[in-house]
Amino acid sequence: MFKKVLISDDLGSINKGILTVLKGLEINNVQQVQYCDDAYLKIKKAVLDDAPYDLLITDLSFIKDHRAQTYASGEALIIALKKEYPGLPIIVYSVEDRLQKVRFLMNTHQTNGYVCKGRRGLFELEKAIHAIYHNQTYLSPHVQQALNPKSDLEIDDYDIELVHLLSQGLSQEDISNSLKKRNITPSSLSSIEKKLNKLRIQFKANNAIHLVAIVKDLGLI
Repeated sequence: MFKKVLISDDLGSINKGILTVLKGLEINNVQQVQYCDDAYLKIKKAVLDDAPYDLLITDLSFIKDHRAQTYASGEALIIALKKEYPGLPIIVYSVEDRLQKVRFLMNTHQTNGYVCKGRRGLFELEKAIHAIYHNQTYLSPHVQQALNPKSDLEIDDYDIELVHLLSQGLSQEDISNSLKKRNITPSSLSSIEKKLNKLRIQFKANNAIHLVAIVKDLGLI
């Protein structure tokens, strides 16, 4: 079993539950931080000291306060760590259950486990720790369809971004300008119109508002 674990979560009450799970697994070398920057620095120092962590358990959302952060979210922390230390096992433990977010972290950034906080969260966290220790991945049942190749998640990140901008009240012209500013292609007005029409057909949406509602219900935005 893992010997050295780092918990990154800004809520002490959540940490107590995680500590209970780790104690039950006889993992006693556990450290806690409330800022993603602290987690990054601890992991980096541990590697330099030749005493690396075996596992990181992190939330995604951290409340902002007076302290400026390089890594303001668990997502930013994961992306940075997986680039520098791809072999570090990471479990997300979060209330965030949008399938697009799960897919992004699991597929694009090779997060090892994704556990949803809730009534069965700690039970699922224990299962995730066991699975990852045996070189497997783990997703809470609630979000398992995120990696189902036959699900509606076959739409790509560009499509998600279009609907996300649409949900913010942007017109197609506004969306085009936003994409152009960020050098995202295709960004022409005609391309956006065609893509949104295709998405409306794919999701059987009556109009743009209906499309946004359906995609939100699926947890894609």
